[in-house]
Amino acid sequence: MSTASIATKREALVAPALGFLRCRTPPSWVEAAVADLETLLVDHASLELRAAEQAQKLIRRYGASGGPGSLPDEDLRLKLLQKMSRLAREELRHFEQVVELLAQRGVAYEPLTASRYARSLHEQVRSSEPGRCIDTLIVGAVIEARSCERFFRLLARLEATEPELAGFYASLLRSESRHFEDYLALAQGVAGTNPIERIDRFLELDAELVTAPDTETRFHSGPPTQ
Repeated sequence: MSTASIATKREALVAPALGFLRCRTPPSWVEAAVADLETLLVDHASLELRAAEQAQKLIRRYGASGGPGSLPDEDLRLKLLQKMSRLAREELRHFEQVVELLAQRGVAYEPLTASRYARSLHEQVRSSEPGRCIDTLIVGAVIEARSCERFFRLLARLEATEPELAGFYASLLRSESRHFEDYLALAQGVAGTNPIERIDRFLELDAELVTAPDTETRFHSGPPTQ
């Protein structure tokens, strides 16, 4: 396959996520991340682990029949179980792959302080049901879409200097894009409609967080403080 064909295929994979987000990652974040790949990879590993944990939390809270948060629609409940189970498995596999990349570089996996990004999004989740479920699923969609966008930006920057890492990021585009779409479809299913006002709120916050200066470089941080 030609280089142009590969690029076109990648663009098609990320198009839904890019169309969903309100802004692109600032170039200064990309440069800061490339300049500190070890930190980026350690944080990336932690994010994959947290993503798997979040999917399992959703299964326990909303997928168990008769549970306190169990979804009343049987078909939707089954869909959540299937989608989140697959997502958790894939995220754990990604965690293993990132840890392997770290080992190849002689870097130990040591959890870092988390960025403000996911915490700030989850702080806006409503406390009562079904709003809590809807918002949590929307947050999942936003995080997966942003992750997809950042992998896309990074791989383009790294192809010449870090081809193995760029190839790994390219391999994640399909699953990240699907995770975004699965979360969004589940949120719409629980809401019974397209919860556009809540989606807009979280997309606005995402844009604020990824464009506001940050003191530390993390996978979901803003551009570095000047």
